[in-house]
Amino acid sequence: MIRYLYDQSQEGTLTPEAARQMAARMLLAQTIGNSGYLYCIDSLGKVKVHPQPALLETDVSEFAFIQEQLARKIGYIEYDWKNPGETTPRPKALYMTYFAPWDWIVSASTYRDEFNSLVKIADFEKSVLQMRFGKTGYSFVIDGSGRILIHPKLKGVNLFKARDLPDQYLREMHARKSGKIVYPWKNPDETHPRMKLVIFNHIPEYDWVVASSSYLDEFYAPLHTVRNLIIATAVMTFLLVLPISFRIGASITQPLRDLMGHFDRMATGDFSSRMPSGTGDEIGQLATYYNRFADEIERHRNDLEKNMDHRRRVEEALRDSEARYRSVMEAAPDPIVVYDPIGRVTYFNAAFTRVFGWSLGECLGKKMDHFVPDENWKETNRMIAAVLSGETFSSIPTRRYTRDRNLVDVSISGATYHDRHGNLAGSVIILRDITKSQQLQLQVMEIGDRVRQRIGQDLHDDLCPHLIGIQGLGTVMVENLREDGSASLTLAEKMVDLMGAAIGKTRSLARGLCPVHLVSHGLQVALADIARQTQATAGLVCRFEDDETVVVTDNTVATHLYYIAREAVQNAVKHAQATLITIQLLHKGGHVHLRVMDNGSGIGSQADTAGIGLQIMHYRANMIGATFQINSNPETGTIVHVYLKTPPQRPHKPDTSKHDDRS
Repeated sequence: MIRYLYDQSQEGTLTPEAARQMAARMLLAQTIGNSGYLYCIDSLGKVKVHPQPALLETDVSEFAFIQEQLARKIGYIEYDWKNPGETTPRPKALYMTYFAPWDWIVSASTYRDEFNSLVKIADFEKSVLQMRFGKTGYSFVIDGSGRILIHPKLKGVNLFKARDLPDQYLREMHARKSGKIVYPWKNPDETHPRMKLVIFNHIPEYDWVVASSSYLDEFYAPLHTVRNLIIATAVMTFLLVLPISFRIGASITQPLRDLMGHFDRMATGDFSSRMPSGTGDEIGQLATYYNRFADEIERHRNDLEKNMDHRRRVEEALRDSEARYRSVMEAAPDPIVVYDPIGRVTYFNAAFTRVFGWSLGECLGKKMDHFVPDENWKETNRMIAAVLSGETFSSIPTRRYTRDRNLVDVSISGATYHDRHGNLAGSVIILRDITKSQQLQLQVMEIGDRVRQRIGQDLHDDLCPHLIGIQGLGTVMVENLREDGSASLTLAEKMVDLMGAAIGKTRSLARGLCPVHLVSHGLQVALADIARQTQATAGLVCRFEDDETVVVTDNTVATHLYYIAREAVQNAVKHAQATLITIQLLHKGGHVHLRVMDNGSGIGSQADTAGIGLQIMHYRANMIGATFQINSNPETGTIVHVYLKTPPQRPHKPDTSKHDDRS
């Protein structure tokens, strides 16, 4: 794994640092038994990879086994180790190898009493059972409790609990651990016991007794055959003269030489040669064993070649698939980021670098918390919660920093992806740059506000004076009719009253479309006018609290804050059944804060309050770069909170038109 990542860094696919970080993550993901792990040190004894981050770059060369590692770099070491909090050391073992390009001594370490959990009997059971001694001799393994782990017929049987087995000899073998013993034994499919020889040894790490057994008559059969052959050879030597003995010797040694030659060819990779095994003697048996061994080796080689060919095809298909998906993501116009399950960057495309300025090499394996503004963490945390729960989200407006600390308006969409086991593997996030669309929307809204203000100004400066003139003429007409005693006097007085009401409604409409106090006297006077008008018309207490240090000279910012406050007050009057509304405009911590608070029933009790009104307030806040928050509780009421950094002081254009609310 390390060699592959090193090659990637040499080819330029990864930076050397990123390759080392990915190698460390892959090594730390490996486990050995219950507590074993992998770690790396360099030739000076400094820790480069370890499950405990606090040990990284620590000099551990003072320990004896570390000094042995530094001296050998490759091999197996056993030593005793005591962890913090333990009273006595425990036996431990490690195997190490050396990766020279990075100067890493890579070690796999675990406690020796956990070796049992690392061994799979099935891995070598077949090899043990294939061993034969004579015709029926075999090998078997027993654990410390008397249970047979490997046996041709009695696997899983506990010798100390089986009633029909002669366990006294097996108990002696189990107690002695190592040695040899001769005892009578009868297999389940046999009628009479036969004397058997067992040679056994103990493996203390696993508390196993490994034994090889054979019946004595089968064990001594080759000796009897050899004895008879020696006698016959001696007789024939005397009877058939010495040359015949040489020929007989050649008939024995030549097959052995042939067998040695076949083994030499097999060592060079030629597994096709076979020995003739027509004879039934020991040489024939050796030839048969050799042919079986060669067949098995050749079969394993063929299987290995097939597996390697299949793996190569799979790897090529994976590389092709990854290349296709990577080309699609690289060609995408919007920035795309791929995170792992804990939020570290595993990939982002060229569009991300173009928009935000960071390169993949400097962000790989790191979190991107630094490009989230503090005021945008609320919606960011909601998106993180959605990712962790496996949900998708789409087109959530927010802001992000570029590398130069410039703010970019983005719309974020995201989804999760899973590994082949269905576990969360990470998330894919798309950040669409909506700065230009936001600017266009702001221009459209500013145009709408200017049109609305012009209409309100026309109502105030043109229609209102016209209606006042009509009201004055009507008043004169009423006086004339009163002097003449006309019957139309009542109707004329009603017309004058209706005209006065029309004038008042026109003034209110003009004030809503074009807040005169906002233009003439500033945001504080306009907000105070909202409080005064609301208290006069809604029959509740509405007050305005301000901070004299607040100065908002940007008319666009002031206009949006005014309309947000007016919409919030209207919602409190219409929907919350509030008896007290407070409007605050304060300057704190480098921000201008606008709060509208009421003591009503809370926003959650009204189904229609999540409609267009709240959306418009949220939209206006986005247009001026402000953060919009709503906190609602049925017990305490609702707080609409808008705050933005103290806006730059743009020169205020004096209004050349005359506005007089007394007209």
